[in-house]
Amino acid sequence: MANERVVWAKKVPQVYKKLDEIDQVIAEELDIRLLELVKLRSSVLNGCSFCVDLHTQRALKEGESRQRLFLVATWYEAGDIFTPAERAALALTDEMTRMGEHGVSDETYAEAAEHYDDTELAALMSAIAMINLYNRLAVTSRLHVKKR
Repeated sequence: MANERVVWAKKVPQVYKKLDEIDQVIAEELDIRLLELVKLRSSVLNGCSFCVDLHTQRALKEGESRQRLFLVATWYEAGDIFTPAERAALALTDEMTRMGEHGVSDETYAEAAEHYDDTELAALMSAIAMINLYNRLAVTSRLHVKKR
């Protein structure tokens, strides 16, 4: 069928395994709920329904509130629903995900650096880069959410 596309993880499972190992290292450095918020935000921006569903479900299992998950799409208008540290992480997520020729602003980077130590910041940047990779692969492969 012309509409079917290669599902990358099935054709190169060794790549998926290595990426999963990287994700595990990142998860050791960051709060799991923050990690899921960042992954959800990037997935929303990239239009990856598969990853939006996946990270929403994971965040719920970790005790994240439905209200905060619904508001990730408009975090910048959500007031104090998100902590200053979370807002800094979400701003960094937005700029890294939408990265253009100007990269990440000094202001956004400095704000994130105020809330996270060097190791956490490196892990956060890595997490954002990784979810962008996953989003691009899933969207290109046309992975879709299955009804539950």
